[in-house]
Amino acid sequence: MRIVMTIVGLDKVGIIAKASALLAENQVNILNINQNITDTFFNMVLIGDMEKATISLEELKKKAAALGDELGLQIRVQSEEIFTAMHRI
Repeated sequence: MRIVMTIVGLDKVGIIAKASALLAENQVNILNINQNITDTFFNMVLIGDMEKATISLEELKKKAAALGDELGLQIRVQSEEIFTAMHRI
């Protein structure tokens, strides 16, 4: 299963490192990262592969949200199917 992780908030050092570490610790392979910074506003969309993950999607969602709280950011994880369906018009 592929996932979409979105991160939104004020830019600061280490956002990508901490998000990547969370995924690596749980064997989620990063397939693609797209990041934009406008003034001080950070926006990132990451595609990951959970084929060899050692964590469930629900648990990853909780850990990502907790990391977001720690960093003062909004971090969401969704299955790619749900993300695509939500953004199809």
